[in-house]
Amino acid sequence: MTRPRAGRDPLAQPFVEGAFETPGGPILRVLSTLSAADRRGGAKVRWGIGRMDYLVEPGLYAVGSPGVDSPVLVSANYKLSFDALRASLAGRSAFLLVVDTHGINVWCAAGKGTFSATEVTRRIAETHLVEIVAQRRVILPQLSAPGVTAREVEAATGFKAVFGPVRSEDLPAYLDAGCRATPAMRSKSFELAERAVLVPMELVPALKWVAALAAALVLLSGLGGAGGYLSEMASHGPIAALAAVVILLAGAVATPILLPWLPGRAFSLKGAIAGLLAFAPSAIAAWLLLDGGAGVPLALELSGLGLIAMAGAAFLALNFTGATTYTSLSGVKREMRFAVPIEIAGAVAGLGLWLAGRLLS
Repeated sequence: MTRPRAGRDPLAQPFVEGAFETPGGPILRVLSTLSAADRRGGAKVRWGIGRMDYLVEPGLYAVGSPGVDSPVLVSANYKLSFDALRASLAGRSAFLLVVDTHGINVWCAAGKGTFSATEVTRRIAETHLVEIVAQRRVILPQLSAPGVTAREVEAATGFKAVFGPVRSEDLPAYLDAGCRATPAMRSKSFELAERAVLVPMELVPALKWVAALAAALVLLSGLGGAGGYLSEMASHGPIAALAAVVILLAGAVATPILLPWLPGRAFSLKGAIAGLLAFAPSAIAAWLLLDGGAGVPLALELSGLGLIAMAGAAFLALNFTGATTYTSLSGVKREMRFAVPIEIAGAVAGLGLWLAGRLLS
């Protein structure tokens, strides 16, 4: 039986319709149709609400009435991944082996190392799968390939690990074809709608710290100048707050939406360019409105805010590296190593320039 979390009744989960007896013991049978509660949960988590709690218990589940020759499909314990899998199997019978990826989706978990051959092997052993099915094959999602070495699973368990299609909706055709995938099933698109759906998940968590940054910049903008603290804050605070807003919009919205058209391959570079393009018009307007004849102090101030906007947007853009078709796992690690120090240095330099401009004005 799937092990429940402390204090939770596994049978009370809305997607569970009862227990299913197997030679290896009872397991939970789940519905292959998504309920209103499932859809509400999916909508909430896409806006970052309850993101880290949106998971199912690792273990073995059943859809329909599977037998010893039924397919065993492996998935992550992120509930959106689990829901997509079970919903694709309407009218069919299969076993679902859910591995513990700490609530992370298949693709990202494979990149982070939590969807691994070790974890798959452990779940096969813990669920006594060898006692439940006669066939010795488990079907992994293709997007788990960066984290799972199939031969290691087979060597450790005796189960051959094969990679199914990229999209769960292709599973019925894949199964009907004797577990053969067409070239189309092996390809992953990353169209505008697929990129746009990622935006809320990054936008909402970033709101809090961007709001805090905007408040801090506004309060500090009253420093320096000849007009007094409140007067200086009223005239220079809006452009400072706008720099923080640019971080959010350029890094979490513009970068994924405009991804194919932003130059460069590195996400940090794409984010920095988006930040620069978003902040530049405001900086020009501020230069004109705040008396550009003031010269060096205002130039330092606007340059500093521009650097802050670029560094912050570049940092937020890095969040998309593990969930796109643009980078490999090694590429993500390489970019993180060089980009994060540069972003920190850029933010610190920008803050220094901005404060210098304010104090010299």
